[in-house]
Amino acid sequence: MRVIFIKDMKGQGKKGQIKEVSDGYAANFLLPRGIARPATEGNMKTLENQNAAEEKRKQEEKEEAQALGKKLESTTVQLKAKAGEGGRLFGAITSKQIAEAVAATGIKLDKRKIELEEPIRTLGVTQMTVKLHPEVKATLKVQVTEE
Repeated sequence: MRVIFIKDMKGQGKKGQIKEVSDGYAANFLLPRGIARPATEGNMKTLENQNAAEEKRKQEEKEEAQALGKKLESTTVQLKAKAGEGGRLFGAITSKQIAEAVAATGIKLDKRKIELEEPIRTLGVTQMTVKLHPEVKATLKVQVTEE
C-alpha cells in the first residue's frame, strides 16, 4: 500500500514522503495513529499544494532576510564603554549588547544570529557577520567609543 507520511517516523519515512508499506502495517499502525494517510489522487494533490506553499514561504523568508541584510550593511551601531590604557575595555561588548543597540535603531535582531567568536575588548570599529537565513549573511559594523 502506498502512503504519504504526515509525521516523521524514525526508520520509515519523513513528513511528506510517499512510500510503499505493507497493507497490514498501514491499516493497523500508520493510519489509526495519524502518522500516514493513503496515497490517493486527492491526497497527492493536497501534498503538492502544501509543498508549493512551503516553497513560497521559504522564498519570502529569504527575500525578507536579504532586505534586512542590506539595511544592516548600511548601519553602524554605536556603543560606549569604559576603557583603560591602550584602548582596552574594562569588561567586554557581547552579542547581547550589540543586539540591544541594533534594536534601538528600530531593527529587530536576535543575539544568536550575531556570529561573534569572542566578545569585543577594544575601542574602534569592528565588523561582524550576522546570519539572517541559512543562505543569507550580512556584515554589521560596531563602533565602540570611550565613555
